[in-house]
Parts: sequence; structure tokens; C-alpha cells
Amino acid sequence: MYKAAIIGGTGYGGAELCRQLLQHDQVELCRVVAVDEVGKKLGDVHLNLEGLSDLCFQEMTPEEAAAGMDVVLLGLPHKVSAAIAPKLFASGACVIDMSGDFRLRSLATYEKYYQPHPHPELLGTFVYGLPELNREQIIGAKRISAPGCFATAIALALMPLAHKGLLDDAAVHCVAATGSSGSGAYAKIGTHHPLRANNIKAYQVLAHRHAPEIEQTLHAAGAAPTCRVDFVPVSAPLARGILATCMLEVDAQLDSAAIGALFHGRYDAHPFVKVLDKRLPEVVSIAGTNYAEVGFSLAEPHGDKRTLVTFASLDNLIKGGAGQAVQCMNLALGLDEKAGILGDYGMWP
Repeated sequence: MYKAAIIGGTGYGGAELCRQLLQHDQVELCRVVAVDEVGKKLGDVHLNLEGLSDLCFQEMTPEEAAAGMDVVLLGLPHKVSAAIAPKLFASGACVIDMSGDFRLRSLATYEKYYQPHPHPELLGTFVYGLPELNREQIIGAKRISAPGCFATAIALALMPLAHKGLLDDAAVHCVAATGSSGSGAYAKIGTHHPLRANNIKAYQVLAHRHAPEIEQTLHAAGAAPTCRVDFVPVSAPLARGILATCMLEVDAQLDSAAIGALFHGRYDAHPFVKVLDKRLPEVVSIAGTNYAEVGFSLAEPHGDKRTLVTFASLDNLIKGGAGQAVQCMNLALGLDEKAGILGDYGMWP
């Protein structure tokens, strides 16, 4: 039985990490470390965990948290992870970070979208934890950076095209609507429920921090170095889920059979991506699971081009967060990729 610790367990991401690991049959959750709610049982803070464990939130140093562990998962805010992660390496544990601190390889890009990095020498030393792109690199890895939720959805919607060389120097236009849980467990003016429940709005237009992460991922998957993503995030009146819509121009000779073959060829070997042939992706069918749905729609030709729209849906807290981190943990430890990951089927409705 492998042993795991979570550092930063009181947020929504931490709650989902706890939920997955408490019911994992090959990994034991031994410690959950936090700076708030110290001494309380997990179920007293995350009500869905009541009765599942007698573990309490503990306050301890990173070195103490990692002692004797095989894996340490970080559910911490940006910048906090960057300061803590280096203190864990000497333990020999696999470190999986869910913040954005180690996703980007360029220091200039990181500092443009985040803030000064306390350990710039570590950029590029973490494996980017998108199994559908980097499964082989994740196996046995000691440092893994779990992708962002928007980045996961949009990358999955576009990677088959990048892999085939269909993302050239033209911009890909992406709009993705997200649930409020992506903004964290503490209310802010833009995410407070009375202001969001009956509202839908764009925010951080063409300036969201996941945009460079998406471009970096697509370039790694085969997109032209000059390909860019114009990304508009949308705040939606739901708690969980992301629906990404991506539009681009392709050669008029490409037909639905060819596009479908690209998607199936790219994803049929990956257990958590469902390529849809008869309907388009929705949030309700994958909410509560680690699955992503992908699909597409192709317009009639106009001259030598036609418009292709690709879609992806996922649960931002699971496949876009903690579930994907556990998926990476399984691969890193040599376990079955699906081990312990809850939610084989979505909720309906």
C-alpha cells in the first residue's frame, strides 16, 4: 500500500483529492495538512466526507508532511506551491502540484500572467500532467504539474488537429464556460452566488492565465510555433463543469469522416476521453466523473475553406483538477491509470 499526503486540503480541490484518495484501494491517505481548520476532522469541513475517515487537518512543515510518504499532492494557491515544493524533493516522494506554478516553461511568460517566481530554476523540471499527451513521461515521474481546468478542456478539443499538423499560423478562437467552483471555496464579488446564479458573463477576455498554457500544450502536440489561441472565458451559473467551444478554418476537402478518424485515433487508447459521434459534449453527462467528452461540427465549404468547431466538456474539479492529479499519481506509481478514481458514470441530471 502506497502512502500519500495532501498539503492544502481545505479548498474544493483539496476536498476532491480527499474524496478520491480515501476510497483508493492501493494508496492510503495518511495526512492532510492545512493552515486553517486545524484539528477538525475532514468531514467537519467537507461535509460529503463525513464518516469516511477519522483524519484531521494538521499543521506541520512540508518536510514533516512528506516524511515516509510515497506521494505528496499540493492543493495550494499559486506562489505558495512554488515556495513549498522544493522542500519536498529530499523526501524522495513524488510531488504533484495542482497550481500553475510549474506548468509554464518560460519565466517571462509565467511572470507576465502570475507574479515573480521564487524558484525560476525549477521551471521546466516538472512533467506536464496531461496523460493524453505525456503518459509515458508521467510514468515513474517524481515531479508532476497538473494542468489547469480550461487548459485541459481546450487542449483535448484541439490536440488531434495539432497532432495532424492542422493548427498552422492562424488563430484558434476559443470560448469556454465554467462553473463557480473553479474560483475557489471563498466567495468573491465576481463569484458570490446571488451575483452568479442568474447571470452569465465574460471575464479576463484574451488575457486569461491559461492561454499560454494552452498554446504551450498545443505546440508540444504538433501545432505550428506561430499558432495562437484567442481565449474568452465565461462565468456560467453552475457549480461544476466546463464546456469549451473552439473554432478554426480548415481545408474544404476535409470531411466529417476524416475529422472523426483523427479524434478516435488520438483518444481511443485513453480511458478518460469519450469521442462522441452522435451528439455534442455536455456538462451534465460527465459531472462528478474524471471523463472528458470531445466532439465536433463541420460547416459546409465556403471557397477552399470550411469552419470546424470542436468541443470538450469536463468536470473542472475532477478531470480539470484533482481527478487528473490522481490519474497522474497512478501512472507515476505504476498503478492502473483508473485505480481509485471515482465516478464511472455521470449524474443524470
